[in-house]
Amino acid sequence: MEEDLFKALADPTRRRILDELVERDGQTLFEICARLVAKHRLGLTRQAIGQHLAVLETAGLVRSRRQGRYKFHDLDTAPLEHIVTRWLRPDTPESTP
Repeated sequence: MEEDLFKALADPTRRRILDELVERDGQTLFEICARLVAKHRLGLTRQAIGQHLAVLETAGLVRSRRQGRYKFHDLDTAPLEHIVTRWLRPDTPESTP
């Protein structure tokens, strides 16, 4: 699972998608594509953005939900929190030999 997370974060387009979901959660594929074009001048196809979203979903960073005929994408930061806390240690005095 961690490999999927690092793979997902390695791509700059996927990081921009996450940035857009941080700004406004619950976007459709169409909305994400429009924001990427308007703000980042990324002219990728909807299919390409959909594939990026699939990688983000596999990593657990994005969850999708259907509402009627629309599919909304929401950011899930739990995998990031797990990675961050993995290497953080509580402040404890070093043990003496």
